[in-house]
Amino acid sequence: MRFIPQTGPNGTHSCRLSVRYVAVAAAVVAVLGAPPIGAEPVRVDPETGAATYETRAHGVSVSLTQLLPDQIRAFYVARGFDLADADVFADACVYMTVLRNDTAPGEIDFRLSDWEVQHKDEVRPLPPLDEWLAQWTARGVPDSARLAFRWAQFPSEQSYAPGEWNQGMLATGLPPGSRFDLIARWTIADQTYEGRLDDVRCTD
Repeated sequence: MRFIPQTGPNGTHSCRLSVRYVAVAAAVVAVLGAPPIGAEPVRVDPETGAATYETRAHGVSVSLTQLLPDQIRAFYVARGFDLADADVFADACVYMTVLRNDTAPGEIDFRLSDWEVQHKDEVRPLPPLDEWLAQWTARGVPDSARLAFRWAQFPSEQSYAPGEWNQGMLATGLPPGSRFDLIARWTIADQTYEGRLDDVRCTD
């Protein structure tokens, strides 16, 4: 995964602009000049085999740990889903996702609608939380189960001050067995950052 400063706010002095653009250009050059970073798991659960992918840069860390289909089914059946409904979510390549503002120079803001997954040659958005909730309503999932689902999900948008973090389930919407890249975006002080976690594997 690599983090790429993309844009910056307009300054009020041409000298400040020049310094900023030089700094951004240097960062881009540094990234382009770096060798590709493989997405090997940082750890694998010895009991379940679930892999965790993680990266840290610019004071921010992101990690994905796959929740295996049987884990998803057990979690939601215990909270009021029937097995057929739990299967729908279990087959969507779900990850426990953690985003931390460890030491970023300010508050980070993100919206999941700005994140994407690249699967084969296609780049697509992540399935929105509202679509999942609408699907559960249409399938007759009880209110209490839908509430449990909502609270277990990674936030659709959030701001984290330095030292703050959150976690939650994040579905890619891809079929089991997929390999994909996650493209995460957030802002710090009006500057947009993009990160890629490449070649993440979704176990069947």
